[in-house]
Amino acid sequence: MKKYYVNNNAQSNGDHEVHNEDCKYLSSIASKKYLGEFSNCKSAVTEAKKTYSQSNGCKTCSPDCHTS
Repeated sequence: MKKYYVNNNAQSNGDHEVHNEDCKYLSSIASKKYLGEFSNCKSAVTEAKKTYSQSNGCKTCSPDCHTS
């Protein structure tokens, strides 16, 4: 189980990226929302979509959930 967070600020394409606690980019995100602990990124992205319908996994730490 890992802790997951979603970036409150959208990327240029409108995506709110979901990162896990081990992501090298997480510390540089000024505004993020804690999503909870999940066994995989798919569950974390599903949770993020409750707040931001356009959520996507980070290409670096959640490549299985990165779609754009």
